[in-house]
Amino acid sequence: MHTILLCGGSGQRLWPLSGRIRSKMFLELLPAPDGGKESMIGRVCRQLDHAGLGASALFVAHEDQLALTRRHTRNRYPVIGEPHKRGTFTAAALGALYLYSAGKAKPEDTLCVAPADMYTDDAFFDCFHRFTDILADSQAELVLLGTRPTHPSDQYGYIIPGNAGPGAYAPVLSFQEKPDSARALELIQQQALWNCGIFAFRLSFMLSHLERMGLPAEPAAFTELYPGFPVRSFDQEVAERSRKAVVLRHEGEWRDLGSWDALTARLADPVIGEGGIWGSSRDTHIVNDLGIPLHVIGVSGIVAAGSPEGILIAGKGEANAIKEILQQAAEEPRYGETGWGSYTVLDRTFSGPELILTLALSLLPGHDLPELQCQHSSKSWVIVSGQGEIVLNGLPAAAQTGGIFTIARGDRHGIRAFTALKLIEIRTCGQDDEQKIYS
Repeated sequence: MHTILLCGGSGQRLWPLSGRIRSKMFLELLPAPDGGKESMIGRVCRQLDHAGLGASALFVAHEDQLALTRRHTRNRYPVIGEPHKRGTFTAAALGALYLYSAGKAKPEDTLCVAPADMYTDDAFFDCFHRFTDILADSQAELVLLGTRPTHPSDQYGYIIPGNAGPGAYAPVLSFQEKPDSARALELIQQQALWNCGIFAFRLSFMLSHLERMGLPAEPAAFTELYPGFPVRSFDQEVAERSRKAVVLRHEGEWRDLGSWDALTARLADPVIGEGGIWGSSRDTHIVNDLGIPLHVIGVSGIVAAGSPEGILIAGKGEANAIKEILQQAAEEPRYGETGWGSYTVLDRTFSGPELILTLALSLLPGHDLPELQCQHSSKSWVIVSGQGEIVLNGLPAAAQTGGIFTIARGDRHGIRAFTALKLIEIRTCGQDDEQKIYS
């Protein structure tokens, strides 16, 4: 069996720590077994390995997050990139075609599609080993994994099952996508399950589906069509149209930590980062990614979150409204993570027609900011701390604390960090320069 992990979500409800560039799955906030902290994707990788599924795992990410995904998965799994975000079905299809064209999967093999940012117990992944036998025994096109609801949530989709047979799986009667709380309560009384977004099927099923859609079975040809694809969810494109689907019931823990309310309930400490909580402040959390203290005094039931992107102070039950607020704004990102480290936009200033960007760059030890050439911009680098090597037009030079390097328009330049390396970049951008900061 092959597991395709989808990394397409952005997690705007966890702003300001999560957004377009740093998705929620990369936030290293969850308590790890060694006493430290781990990200959602790091936790999933650990659980996949523990369940014996890591060797056959494939991650599908947006191409802008390829290096970041490889960094957080420690380069232990293959990662392929989508040129555009076109929904869970399109990402799953690309993953299936990659496995097929590379000779890693045969038409009769079982594929399992799963989100890379789920939060669940270890037993959840043990269920994956049953999918192949259930497909054979049930003669179903699709096997889903559902979990017992703990409350009538309006944030999850629901699967309404029929009576379970001797194999502990049940036929799927219908689906309900994110009902209101009253309807969710009715569904729970009908023994409905939360839809975990897990879908297992034979590769031949996906190939046949793509053929009916008139789409190619070769990854390069499929990728060329991405710009014209609509956003398609696997639920709507496949699951809800399936002639025969069954669901396996999971009784343990499963959550989508896509809201501050859900995430803070899984944190080991009420304060992460600089600051403190004082007075009568029950069920309040601080998650502070800034280098300045944040204090809460006498306010209960809130989350106070800070990052270079901004500051959020919200009641946990109402914090999801930030998603709608962000959709009305068109602000440029102030922070981003990459395969080599991170950057923070300190200042944006216009000088006539030119944009002056001031950035703080942090490189991880042993990582490279790849050599590049800016045709319409110039920059200066000031080394704040650490040691490394700068290559300017093919010539290497030591990068040490206090060093200053001037890079003219058209110069080829790159930098390698021997130790953790911090530098300030002052970039002068011409009107025709690409506005992407780093990737």
